[in-house]
Amino acid sequence: MKEESAILQLDRALLRAQTDYEEINRILRPFEGERGVLAPINENLIFHGDNLELLTELRGREKFSMIYIDPPFFTGADKEANMMRDGELVRETAYKDNWSTLEEYLHAMALRIMLMRDVLRDDGLFFIHVDWHAVHYARLLMDEIFGQDRFINEIIWQYKSGGSSKTRFARKHDNILMYSKTRKYKFFIQKEKSYNRGLKPYRFKGVEEFQDEIGWYTMVNMKDVWSIDMVGRTSSERTGYATQKPEKLMERIIECSTEEGDLVGDFFCGSGSLGVSAAKLGRRFVMADTGNLAMEVTKKRLGEAGIEYTVRGRE
Repeated sequence: MKEESAILQLDRALLRAQTDYEEINRILRPFEGERGVLAPINENLIFHGDNLELLTELRGREKFSMIYIDPPFFTGADKEANMMRDGELVRETAYKDNWSTLEEYLHAMALRIMLMRDVLRDDGLFFIHVDWHAVHYARLLMDEIFGQDRFINEIIWQYKSGGSSKTRFARKHDNILMYSKTRKYKFFIQKEKSYNRGLKPYRFKGVEEFQDEIGWYTMVNMKDVWSIDMVGRTSSERTGYATQKPEKLMERIIECSTEEGDLVGDFFCGSGSLGVSAAKLGRRFVMADTGNLAMEVTKKRLGEAGIEYTVRGRE
């Protein structure tokens, strides 16, 4: 039997998601008029459960300056983590990434992204983190939901970790798609080192140059390829959770899109990297995940960092 076209599955997924989204709006609209001014979120919050439930509740609350999500990548395999239990290293399932069809995956993603768009401020930015498995689908979903003209960047997160193959080039990067909700969005350009040719000084008039242990460089506006190491086995950040993202990566996303005191969201929070980084930078956060292990790791990390938070959802 011939495999069904990905385009047909994408179209059906978007139609189903739009129908579900309109039904949620129909149910919630009568109550939203009674809420009046949007209620502020004055505490850091982690929600244990389906983010769909949380996103419907957040519609009457303060909106987010930035949303970052690191959802399942449509790998077709469950992800495991190495955790210490009673002094022994044990492998546990971190989250499931098996889907019956591509349509089911795209429907789940599309509906949630529609609701996340609603709780994003008009001047806010949205980041979706994927890899080669799903980046082409994610781009189409985001173009449809946010609009093609709201696409800003495809950030390439380049790293050294992982395996290699004799039948293809080694896959050593993830993709982070960056979209705005409107044309007027907050963005704070970051600077990075650009080493001179030959690592020697140019001595151009009006050009400020610097020197480090590598050589001479200038500071330039940051490019869309970011070379940041994964969380290695010896890193103090390491939790053992599968697909843990480094705090340096989270910090860069937070700093380019928010100011101190702003509210940020991560609705597939995994090991809680975004929340930890946000709190250290003086931002407030809301995070959610369905996984028991994700909640365990996130709460432990926040506690060890001395970060105050409230837990909602199943315990």
